[in-house]
Amino acid sequence: MRTRPAYEIAASTARTARPARAVLTCVLLGALALAGTAGCGGAPAADGPAARKDGVTSRKAAPEPTASVDLGRRITDYTAGITADGSYRLPTERERRAVADGVRALLDGDRPAAARRLAGVGYAVRTLADSGGARYAEIADATREGEVRRGWGRIYADLRGPARWQVQVPHPSADQHTEQLGIGLLRGAPGGVLVLAGAHRAADSGAGPDAADVAHRRDSVFAAVAGALAERRLPAVQVHGFADSSLPDHDVVVSPGSGETGLPSARRLATAYRAQGLRVCEVWERYCGRLEGRTNVEGEDAEEASVPFLHVEHNRRVRDDAALIAKAVRALVEIAKTWGAGSH
Repeated sequence: MRTRPAYEIAASTARTARPARAVLTCVLLGALALAGTAGCGGAPAADGPAARKDGVTSRKAAPEPTASVDLGRRITDYTAGITADGSYRLPTERERRAVADGVRALLDGDRPAAARRLAGVGYAVRTLADSGGARYAEIADATREGEVRRGWGRIYADLRGPARWQVQVPHPSADQHTEQLGIGLLRGAPGGVLVLAGAHRAADSGAGPDAADVAHRRDSVFAAVAGALAERRLPAVQVHGFADSSLPDHDVVVSPGSGETGLPSARRLATAYRAQGLRVCEVWERYCGRLEGRTNVEGEDAEEASVPFLHVEHNRRVRDDAALIAKAVRALVEIAKTWGAGSH
């Protein structure tokens, strides 16, 4: 009998985890539709060129047609497979740089150059036509095998015009349903780039604890891409989740990260959350516990580039309630639209 390799076992585990979360996913996506952000249709499986076991492509991909998908369902199908018992491999500096360079080339409008750089490290770029009408580029592992074993994540870029801002989801699954905030924001305001981690923060990497915590590690594809976008002067919002008991009198914690560049945007965002009836803790006004996001590496890179970075925590009550998620998305969309208009 053939012994099943680890990546097959991981992929099987991911598949069995999906049905258990399907009902909540559909409820959440349905509520996000109130904000013009999500639906609950089907999506085809990711496709792309064949790959060797190290995740590097073994043949060139033919030009792909635009795939018609429900973007919300496609992303939540992916994040449903991100579990604490999954695997993660630290990328090399060359691999991190290749993905970041691929993103740069795509945003520069050079799709062939982007495809070449990405293919060299087993990644591919696809064009998706969302059921909501917009088109997005998806940058992801070329195969499901590579995606499960490496856990480097995905990037989605709005193709309706130039990139103007980014939303970062560093802890999908660990901070449950934060991907819904990212999906809703990407769909709700033009000009966005969604940077999505691909492994649980507690995933086994063989490189010690917290190696997969991309919010606090510079040696990740996630940090490399976020840094490249900061260099392009794209402001960022990074979404997180906290337990209700950590700060029982508040629903949301808003912080400008490691510096003060994002403070004007943070003030506007806090006002937008309050307008949606959510209780906000503003870190520039009071102590908000260990939820202030002052040490996140993406915030440090943004501050160095003098662009706004917002670290936003949402309690479990908000993240478990579809209607409250929709309200949070509306607040985030409001600030993203100001960024899209050039107001930082």
